[in-house]
Amino acid sequence: MQQDPINALLSEFSTRLNEVEEKQRLIKDRALLIGKNLISTKEEDDKEFSNIKKRLSKTEEEIKSIKQLAHRIVEELGNLARKTEVQALQKQMMMFQPLKLARIKDVKDIVRKELKKK
Repeated sequence: MQQDPINALLSEFSTRLNEVEEKQRLIKDRALLIGKNLISTKEEDDKEFSNIKKRLSKTEEEIKSIKQLAHRIVEELGNLARKTEVQALQKQMMMFQPLKLARIKDVKDIVRKELKKK
């Protein structure tokens, strides 16, 4: 008769022990899954961070190149003629009109032709 209560207690203890072991297995599986997810998330973040660093480096190089180009443009602006200067030269050329001047040879040829006509 004493064995029945002991068997009942042992049976209940065994059932509860199995439940605790099952819960422990579930927690262990969840911990492993969380660990795997954490590792994969870290790897993805590392890749993304690496890509961002590469893009940032490339952008910095492009900005440096643009700054150099802007500096060269500013330096060259001093060498360019202003519109008023070009207009003044244009007026002087219009007054001078070098294409309408005759060479000495041309004048001699014109004089010879005129003398032959007479």
